[in-house]
Amino acid sequence: MATGSDLRRLALSLEGTSEAPHFDRAAFKVARIYVTLAADGLSANLKFSPDEQEFKCMMVPEAFAPVPNAWGRQGWTTVELARLGLAELANALEIAWADAVQRKPGTDKKSKRR
Repeated sequence: MATGSDLRRLALSLEGTSEAPHFDRAAFKVARIYVTLAADGLSANLKFSPDEQEFKCMMVPEAFAPVPNAWGRQGWTTVELARLGLAELANALEIAWADAVQRKPGTDKKSKRR
């Protein structure tokens, strides 16, 4: 069972990630925001490609769901952290991070950890 603290620790271990406030959430970004953590630490929104979003929501529907608006159609996906193990959360974060880092010139995509 993953927590908001786990998400923060895992996200900040990904190369180049910084944390900053984003409305009522904590945002984690590299070249752009790839995950936001709800203030209560129970859920997060991750930015996936539309194909990855569809796959995650199909494979683990009890944990992943598209954000129910235009943001969801862009790949933003809500995850209920308690419904994931640490390995599943780490995988989801790495997928979102990798998509975001592709937009940062000069970043070595193979080196994920700081």
